[in-house]
Amino acid sequence: MFQPKHYEGSPEERYTLLLRQLDALIEDEPDLIANLANASALLGQFLETINWVGFYLLNDANTLVLGPFQGLPACTRIAYGKGVCGTAVAHQRTQRVDDVHLFPGHIACDAASRSELVIPLFRHNTLIGVLDIDSPVEARFTETDQYYLEQFCQRLTADCAIERQEALE
Repeated sequence: MFQPKHYEGSPEERYTLLLRQLDALIEDEPDLIANLANASALLGQFLETINWVGFYLLNDANTLVLGPFQGLPACTRIAYGKGVCGTAVAHQRTQRVDDVHLFPGHIACDAASRSELVIPLFRHNTLIGVLDIDSPVEARFTETDQYYLEQFCQRLTADCAIERQEALE
């Protein structure tokens, strides 16, 4: 599905390039949705062997609602504590799952997915959503992936407005 660009160098060097690309994309753009859309496209271009990448945003009812993404159509709403994404919200920490079929309560939006990485998004210490990445490869995500993608999420939300209205004012 994705045709990622080939990047040379070590994983650390490639992720450093990714972070620089993110910084350039979001510089001077405070709108969260615009930045999430570009970030999902950037990750879809950068990450190899994934079949879905995108964001879910936490609403006032403590439900995750589908945001910008790259991939096949996805679950629109995920309840607090349900599946890998809901578990990341409930525990407020990253979930790296080597085999989603062994994860209790896994929500199968795409039966081809075998592993998953879900990283909570925080804005001023408030949970606002998650980055969700699926792969058809078992144990696809490493500690290095997790570390740099957590940095990616921190940079992404650091200067974005939570309310779309904030960006328009």
